[in-house]
Amino acid sequence: MFRKKKGITAIDYDRENMKPVLKCSICNGEQVAGLKDIHTGKFQEVMLIRSAADLEKFKAMYQVEEVMKEY
Repeated sequence: MFRKKKGITAIDYDRENMKPVLKCSICNGEQVAGLKDIHTGKFQEVMLIRSAADLEKFKAMYQVEEVMKEY
């Protein structure tokens, strides 16, 4: 009845068609890390960023150096 939503794993990450993005809220400062399709602009949420450690975990999971911020 109640199932946990499946997120994208690092295996599903297509480097040619998707880029890692950090969506930031201007109002409350909430940050959500995810993957954005380059062609369609569709955003797939992966995890909520609450601290610098969460951001480092996201970077390590997808093996990226820098994550672009979008507001």
